[in-house]
Amino acid sequence: MTESIREVAEGVKVQGANERITYAITTTNCASDPSSPSMIVERMSDGTDVTDDVVTGDISANGDVITLKAISGLTAGERYKVKVQFTATGFAPAECFFYIDCEA
Repeated sequence: MTESIREVAEGVKVQGANERITYAITTTNCASDPSSPSMIVERMSDGTDVTDDVVTGDISANGDVITLKAISGLTAGERYKVKVQFTATGFAPAECFFYIDCEA
């Protein structure tokens, strides 16, 4: 099995500094029945892992949909990379990612 890394189709999301958003990823195009999902949020300007500072709640997988932890407390003017890792048939591990541009 090989590792697979893919940018989600929507690529870049825009989120306000005061917003709290729970994103969902559909894996149907690359893998079925994802399990054991995890996520990391990196601030792109310096590569810092800010996951513990900006995520709350639980991450879950149901069918081909991974519902992420809520993301909030981002800094306006910064870009963040959200990496989602999971296992699925034929992929061990698989990873997809998207960016969030934070606005005021």
